[in-house]
Order: sequence, then C-alpha cells, then structure tokens
Amino acid sequence: MRKTQWWLTLANRGVCHYCNTKVGKENITMDHVVPLSRGGKSTKGNIVPSCKECNNQKKSGTPVDSILD
Repeated sequence: MRKTQWWLTLANRGVCHYCNTKVGKENITMDHVVPLSRGGKSTKGNIVPSCKECNNQKKSGTPVDSILD
C-alpha cells in the first residue's frame, strides 16, 4: 500500500486524519483505523494518514475507544 499512488497522494498532503494538523509528508505514518491486531485489514477504507503523536496515542485502539476514554 505504501507505494500506491493513492497512499502517496495522502502522505504528500502531510495532514493527520485525526488532529488535522499539517505535519509534512516525512512525519506522516500509515494508521489502520481498526488495528491489524483487532482484525482490521490493509485496505483503503481502513488506512488513514496520521501524525506520529496521534498514532502513538491510539495504540491498538479504535477511534471509538479514544472517545470513550
């Protein structure tokens, strides 16, 4: 997925899906909304660009888990 034009377009924007902060393409990580460890898949519908801080905060949770914390 990292070499697809779809991902490169998202990564080049450099904007985190969660906090909407522009961090630049070099600081964007690929985040699985539903983590692989919880049955998520590596598909376009389950992958979003994320800053390292948001990705680390989310860990193996989902966005819904974060809301409930």
